[in-house]
Parts: sequence; structure tokens; C-alpha cells
Amino acid sequence: GPSRTDVTFDPETAHPYLIVSEDGKEVRLTDTRQRVTDNPKRFDRSPGVLVGGKTAWTLGVARESVNRKGGITVTPYNGYWTVWLRNENEYAALIGRPLPLPLRVKLQTVGVFLDYDEGQVSFYNSQSRSHLYTFTDSFTEPLYPYFCPCNNDGGKNAAPLVICPLAEGRTTNQCATTRPPVRQT
Repeated sequence: GPSRTDVTFDPETAHPYLIVSEDGKEVRLTDTRQRVTDNPKRFDRSPGVLVGGKTAWTLGVARESVNRKGGITVTPYNGYWTVWLRNENEYAALIGRPLPLPLRVKLQTVGVFLDYDEGQVSFYNSQSRSHLYTFTDSFTEPLYPYFCPCNNDGGKNAAPLVICPLAEGRTTNQCATTRPPVRQT
């Protein structure tokens, strides 16, 4: 069966304007460049490192060898298998161009599942367990989680991205303090 992996944000690869929490489970964009050393692993132009309370983000997996310097085009061809949110309610799979994902509810948590041997990266609404999108490709090198909290948008997108533990057979509330309550419509 699938195995679970404990995922944390790596401060050594985080863009200089990102702050990673001490436990490695939260990342947020700041207005101040952090005093960090540059290294070949650090993203230098595109800020990349729970999605509730945010108006924009990008997340998925990336090849170990992806370009981390300068402008980055996040596509499978360039080693990124990702989905994004833009403008509060526009979800898309980035297949070389944004492929719109028609969702009726705002995502609060997103599950990213990798089947390396089968060449699949799948995205799910973790709360409803509904499938969002699956990329199929062949992988030849290590893959790592990729997260971009996007710019703060005048404070509207200032909430951090938060890595939540996977919960078996129940919804998890370990991240409830970072998300606004879900409004029933």
C-alpha cells in the first residue's frame, strides 16, 4: 500500500523572502529579505518552498534537478507537476498551460500523492476526498514536494501554507487555527 512521508519545508532551499517555522511545517512570505546564505539549492527569484485562507498558491512535486535561479516556468517539461490557485477561486493543473479545474467549493486542504513507479502525481480535496487531477509521466530522478505561497496581495494572501499530518479515516484539525472556518453555502 501507499506509504506516508513526513514532509517539512527546507529552509536551505526557501526563497530569501520566505520564513519557515521552526518545526518546518509553515511557510509565509515577508516584506523583508531574510539573512540567508545563497547556495545552488536556494530559489532566488520565484518564492517556492493548508491552503485555506489564501487567494493564490502553487503546489505539487518537482525534480531534484529543477532550475532554481531566475524566472521559473512551472511545467512538467521543466520538471514540475503542480496545481495552482489564482484570484481566490481559479484552480488549474499546470500542464504546460493552465488547465482549469472546475471546483464548486473552495479548497481548505489539498492532498498530493505520488506513485513514483506508476509515474503518477495525484491531487485531492482532502476534506471531501474528491479527485482533482492526476499527472502521468515517467520519473527518472528523485522528486521533492514543491510549495509556493505566492505574493501577499496587499495582505489578502498573507496566511501561511501549512503542512498537515495525514489522517487515516478522519479529518485532521491540527491546522484549524490557520484556516478560516468553512462557511456552508
